[in-house]
Amino acid sequence: MPAPGDTSKYPGGEDAFLDLLAETIESLDRPVRGQFLQRFFRSIAQLDLTDAQSLECWEQILARRAELVASTSKQVSLKTAMVNVLASSNFLRVPILMEYEELKKLQVNAATDSLTGLYNRRLFEEYFEKELDRARRYGQTLALVIMDLHQFKEVNDRYGHLLGDQVLRSAAGVFRQSLRTSDYAFRIGGDEFALLLPQTETDQAAALSRRVRNTFDLAVIPLKLDLPLSLDYGVAVFPQDGEQKEVLVRTADERLYGMKHANRGNHAAAAEPVPAPAPVPFPPTPLRAPLVPAPPPAPAPLTAPPKPTRPDPERRKWERVSLATTRAHALLSEKPEKTARVLDLSYGGVALEIDRQEQPGATFHAVLHVPILPPVRVSLRRVYIKTLEGSKARIGCSFVS
Repeated sequence: MPAPGDTSKYPGGEDAFLDLLAETIESLDRPVRGQFLQRFFRSIAQLDLTDAQSLECWEQILARRAELVASTSKQVSLKTAMVNVLASSNFLRVPILMEYEELKKLQVNAATDSLTGLYNRRLFEEYFEKELDRARRYGQTLALVIMDLHQFKEVNDRYGHLLGDQVLRSAAGVFRQSLRTSDYAFRIGGDEFALLLPQTETDQAAALSRRVRNTFDLAVIPLKLDLPLSLDYGVAVFPQDGEQKEVLVRTADERLYGMKHANRGNHAAAAEPVPAPAPVPFPPTPLRAPLVPAPPPAPAPLTAPPKPTRPDPERRKWERVSLATTRAHALLSEKPEKTARVLDLSYGGVALEIDRQEQPGATFHAVLHVPILPPVRVSLRRVYIKTLEGSKARIGCSFVS
């Protein structure tokens, strides 16, 4: 997932595409890698470097990002490291690497929660409006999930705020582990979080929320908390549950508190006397005598927050990076030549938006014009066609070697 503070992951688009690009470059032979990087740096910053200089510059960028991650304990985008290296090397004489909106993304540290590294409430308001506008424009769905930690106050009261902070960081780590590169996670209050899931239906958002909840349950087991801590959630989806931000937030809140109320009933039922369970591999929690106050247990030793893990290449292979809000397009090798908008891109293929009356053949050639990259000529095989609003159609294509 973009962890907020993790600009390479959350904002999607060019930042997410750079991460996919970096993983692809690693698989190239060194001579081919040098040739590609030489064209890459010429395209983004008008640098005239040799193949060897391009390789050295790229390695410096990767090393600089690793240094920034280690020093800030946050994810750092490749673009941030690239600007840092090129500027410090006096290479960046022509400031065309990014526009103003991209520069704002590099200032994301000012809009993140210092404890968890997630985006803060201010960015939630801003990104929610932006994603709603995008969903309205392209007729897409947008899921909002609001979560909070059930019985988090009891964690702070019983074990102290240091362990409470560890719980919050564990939740943030679960979000980074579970979300897609196009999704967003925010800390919007003390123990409240929000997720924005573009192009996600209700059942998909509910399934993701359950997976996040179950993963969090496993993540806090090492903390040995003697209380039923869990992530409660409520889901609202545009446009089915409402078309305005306030309506969606209210709906998600109501469903969240409905789950909390149900959970309180479950915990109360669990407190009633029940027959002794059969022996289990784990020792049961000792019962306390009624009306005899027991001293609180010593806080469990704090553990280091989970380190960000590198995405699984097989999983990333099928993830799509949305380019719908960029100027990405493809020139189709047809007579006459036609232009198609690039909607998203992955290792395996590309999705194009075209006029329904101008569908290409089963296999065809195209020249992809994607931000940050020089034009790339590819061979494509049509996989599916999906009708969109108006006279448009979405064509999913796989790359042909």
